[in-house]
Amino acid sequence: MFARMVEMGIYVLMMFMAVLYVCNAFTPIDNYLIDCGSLSNTTVGQRTFMADTSLSWTLTTSTNSMANTSSNSVSSLYQKARIFTNPSSYSFPIKQQGRHFIRLYFFAFSSQSFKLSTANFSVSTQDSVLLHSFPANSASTPLFKEYSVNITHSTLILSFVPTANKSLAFINAIEVVSVPDNLISDTAQTVNPLGNYQGLSVEPLETVFRINNGGPLVTPANDTLWRTWQPDQSFLLDKNFSKPVSYSGNINYAASSGVTREIAPDVVYSTATELVSTISTTQNARFNVTWQFDVDAGSSYLIRMHFCDIVSTTLNELYFSVYISSYSAVSNLDLSAASANVLATPYYMDFVVKMDDGLSKLNISIGPSSLDNVLPDGILNGLEIMKMNSSGTAHVVSPQGSKANVGVIVGAVLGAVAALAIAVCIVFTLLKRRRRSRMGRKPNTKAWLPFSINGTISQSLGSRFSNGTTATLGQNVSLGYQFSFAVLQEATNNFDEAWVIGVGGFGKVYKGVLRDETRVAVKRGNPKSQQGLNEFRTEIELLSRLRHRHLVSLIGYCDERNEMILVYEYMEKGTLKNHLYGSDLPNLSWKQRLEICIGSARGLHYLHTGQAKAIIHRDVKSANILLDENLMAKVADFGLSKTGPELDQTHVSTAVKGSFGYLDPEYFRRQQLTEKSDVYSFGVVLLEVLCARPVIDPTLPREMVNLAEWAMKFQRRGELDQIIDPRIAGTIRPGSLRKFGETVEKCLADCGVDRPGMGDVLWNLEYVLQLQDAESGFTDVDSITRIDELPTQVQNINTTESVTVGVLDQSANDLSDVSMSRVFSQLVKSEGR
Repeated sequence: MFARMVEMGIYVLMMFMAVLYVCNAFTPIDNYLIDCGSLSNTTVGQRTFMADTSLSWTLTTSTNSMANTSSNSVSSLYQKARIFTNPSSYSFPIKQQGRHFIRLYFFAFSSQSFKLSTANFSVSTQDSVLLHSFPANSASTPLFKEYSVNITHSTLILSFVPTANKSLAFINAIEVVSVPDNLISDTAQTVNPLGNYQGLSVEPLETVFRINNGGPLVTPANDTLWRTWQPDQSFLLDKNFSKPVSYSGNINYAASSGVTREIAPDVVYSTATELVSTISTTQNARFNVTWQFDVDAGSSYLIRMHFCDIVSTTLNELYFSVYISSYSAVSNLDLSAASANVLATPYYMDFVVKMDDGLSKLNISIGPSSLDNVLPDGILNGLEIMKMNSSGTAHVVSPQGSKANVGVIVGAVLGAVAALAIAVCIVFTLLKRRRRSRMGRKPNTKAWLPFSINGTISQSLGSRFSNGTTATLGQNVSLGYQFSFAVLQEATNNFDEAWVIGVGGFGKVYKGVLRDETRVAVKRGNPKSQQGLNEFRTEIELLSRLRHRHLVSLIGYCDERNEMILVYEYMEKGTLKNHLYGSDLPNLSWKQRLEICIGSARGLHYLHTGQAKAIIHRDVKSANILLDENLMAKVADFGLSKTGPELDQTHVSTAVKGSFGYLDPEYFRRQQLTEKSDVYSFGVVLLEVLCARPVIDPTLPREMVNLAEWAMKFQRRGELDQIIDPRIAGTIRPGSLRKFGETVEKCLADCGVDRPGMGDVLWNLEYVLQLQDAESGFTDVDSITRIDELPTQVQNINTTESVTVGVLDQSANDLSDVSMSRVFSQLVKSEGR
């Protein structure tokens, strides 16, 4: 009954919007509508497509023909076509230079004289190629292409060129329509890396998807720019997490900052897909609503998100976060603040993202805010995805001109500097007032405040001592040594750039020496980093309660002066990754590599089983496996780690984070995290160890770019020996290699339920080492499928090789026989973070 009422409400809303459209229709200066191949005009809705004989434009061609189909099952615009057997072009006089829509209609029907499905051709303007070597068989059903281009000439020449001998080109209908120049602004945000993209206003764009989230199909008759908006239901990954909502009141375009009906019509802003609050209020439930789209790997896209708060009853009660693929686009978005503190006010945001090579799925997600005392919620009203012809790398368009422009440029720069100075003064004044008041609504973003647990703010006491002091907060939770900023400045020679030993997503890692000659690794948070307080808190909380010989050890931290600094024991040999490739470090033998894998597996097994609830690392990779002076391995970097699911749950729903090449495909598709996600990532690490090459290498041939996909082809053919690191190829016993390959294949199973647990992986790696030593009485059988009883050393791994420490004080020295290495973490930036 409720669904029926929603449908009726949307229908009434559509009728109301249609009336508004008629009253507020945009009138383009240039408006060419051609029914190509037709001898008479064709009316479609409220628009008339002219016969292909008008003098308003010019058709230049040496030979051309017309064809039509007898089928009435398609729109009248697709029933006729203009056919070219030689390069040909349409010329359109342009009255108003600027951005225009170029819309092309294709349908490869068969007529008595032509089989259009055999056509192959290119379509271009004077400035850009719209279609290159377009195979007409992809238009076996009616196909519509829309481009948004900035026309700077008095004449637009639209060329059709057959790309092969005896080939042909064709077109069923054409639109060339001017649109408001402010439809596409000049700047957008980038998400990887964070920054600004400039020069967008001149970019040629191809519309790939235009979505009306939570609403019905919007036809050109209900859009002031004659656009089509698809419903979003078919793109939702999990419909159970969302619900459609609609609004019957007026959309406040007047209160918006330059948003008009040309940006998006009323019906788009009056409907939305909302996070289901009845589910999201469940204790500890954290999940996102995600839409997934097929795109071209390696291409750049402009993503426009439309928002309008039609669900709140009062201001400042709707906060949520936005993600693009695995990257955070907006954290804790407050639509009230973004929309001039007026409800039902339209607002949009533009982002530019470049897809990685080999990645053809684009995920757009909304999820709960991370702010305290905020109900989980989130909405998305509309979504546009446009492919860019350029590389998509953020750039600044330099002004071109003569020396006469120098004065203008200098004046503009000075004006900008003055404006910036005024803005800085205003910002500082507002910050002072906010600090004094400490009242009013919650802030939109989190500041880097001193670290706290259970609501208690820690006090930095380390300045009184040479190395720091032990701080215990909350429920007897030890946070380890708390260093003063001055002590760490001294230890790192005032954070000397010459002492930098690595750079990660969190910030730089410095070599340091304390006053007692202890060598340390100091990881200093970068305020401009994509990571921040959450990662800082997670790393301290986890490493303060976990102790294992194969997990990185935390010495202490500093949170003075809004700094976020972590201090680790120094790791002599660096990362596993650097020992495999990309450096001149000595080669590791096969046995050494296996021992490193076994140590890493022990650390991960302890994470998964050593606590009441599993801890999922979420960023397992060779750069996060560190080696001491004896090449003993430790797992590092817990900034992205998550606590595992409750006993009655199978997974944790969360935004995808991690590093490309290592990401569990099931986690990536479904955003459902389990311990098996770590198992998949570890399987990729095992292949790195065997092949000694990057997991993603775009410089290689296409079939070799992704290590996991490439290596598994050899494994399934029984030819894994052909891709072994040449430095160790002749040293691996066949039985050891065979069992290693079987273990990797199980780890990389597409479905998590088909992968072994970390304890099973550890058992098999121990067995691989025994086969290599050839000292065991085992026979070479498929042991990975018969893990009924684990060896004693694996069963007792939690009690014999791990220690839970409550306080990091002088007694930490008693761990010397357990914690054998000096450690630092995160030397290499996480690619997917």
